[in-house]
Amino acid sequence: MKLKPIRSKKDYELYLDWVDKKFDQKIKLKSPEGETLQVVLMLIKQYEDVQYPIPVPDPIEVIKLKMEEYKMKNKDLVGVIGSKGYVSALLRGKKPLTIELARIFHKTLGIPAEVFLHS
Repeated sequence: MKLKPIRSKKDYELYLDWVDKKFDQKIKLKSPEGETLQVVLMLIKQYEDVQYPIPVPDPIEVIKLKMEEYKMKNKDLVGVIGSKGYVSALLRGKKPLTIELARIFHKTLGIPAEVFLHS
């Protein structure tokens, strides 16, 4: 395969088909063909990042989802981040999400730091 940048959906689909065939052949990653496969995967990722960007989630919505996942109520955050009124205002978007609060949510709910960096 001659490598070139992916400039169209057709190029993209050809590369995907080629990758599928290589996966089916179970080639070794440290072989010359395996190294070509790795380069093609990087080209595919770059194309997908540009053509199909994943929107950054709203940090407050992520916090609410994690709270739901852990079966937490607003009152469970009282004392951790502030009063009942402060927790409620924060989750309604009426109070700002500070760096310190982001750290707390990162540690207590396991929310990736990247979620808070794009807000």
